[in-house]
Amino acid sequence: MKIVFFSPGKNPQPWLDCLRAHLPAAEVWAWTAADVERQADYAVLWTPPRALFETQHQLKAIFNIGAGADRITLLPDLSRLIKGAAIVRLNDAGMAVQMAEYVCHAVIRHTRDFATYDAQQQVGEWKTLGEINRAAWPVGVMGIGAIGQRVAQSIAAFDYPVFGWSRTPKAIPGIATFAGQAGLDEFLARVRVLVCALPLTPATEGILNRRTLAKLKAPGYLINVARGAHLVDADLIAMLDSGVLAGATLDVFHEEPLAATHPFWHHPKITVTPHISAITLREESAAQIAQKIAALERGEVIEGIVSLELGY
Repeated sequence: MKIVFFSPGKNPQPWLDCLRAHLPAAEVWAWTAADVERQADYAVLWTPPRALFETQHQLKAIFNIGAGADRITLLPDLSRLIKGAAIVRLNDAGMAVQMAEYVCHAVIRHTRDFATYDAQQQVGEWKTLGEINRAAWPVGVMGIGAIGQRVAQSIAAFDYPVFGWSRTPKAIPGIATFAGQAGLDEFLARVRVLVCALPLTPATEGILNRRTLAKLKAPGYLINVARGAHLVDADLIAMLDSGVLAGATLDVFHEEPLAATHPFWHHPKITVTPHISAITLREESAAQIAQKIAALERGEVIEGIVSLELGY
């Protein structure tokens, strides 16, 4: 069995060591642009270049090591590139709890006005801002797959009203859910704090825009932990400046790292973090990938196969 690994900007050695520990009989190597001879059975990837698929002609399955497979599914001419290989996403692998922590922190920080308390500390001011009315802070989660469900249920545990929206109908205990384009406006109208945990597809690109964000209960708040391409940056800034939105916490961006000149860095109503809401856990991910490869080698069906039509 042969496995090729690629993740730009990272030292591949820890991943190679981890994969070899879980699959000791496998030949595992890191792909480079000069690597045109060796053929792998499986690929473990993050943000792969087209050239990798153009040199690998015998792949049975491609494992994506991030949350969401859009770095692969949105490649042009994908079907030709992967030549029938299955694209496989991780089933959580420790990312859902991280995402839930991040979003709960952002929701609580905004609704409890902790930024104001931080500012008061800087000037030595002792002043309480009053009690919180959670009913006034309904939270909506766009994208209620495995990670989105964990996020929604974690917020609900703090007694916030929580709503969920997805492409197709889903039932989550304790969460009121809406589905499809027909349910989007009603969902948005119920929500004051909007959390985006959607997969990035052609249908969801730019979904956080002036029209949709204006539907929120005012003044709304945005938390984006999905992909930067979901958001129309200029629309967000305009709505913050006009007071339609009270603020935003953003962990993902159109280009990463975020350019030093981007207005998000210095906008007083925006909190920026460097794509850390859910960091891939190497050990958990490698163990899951090894289990799925072993199952595929036995001819078994595995979870996490990505639909090329849907993009997730």
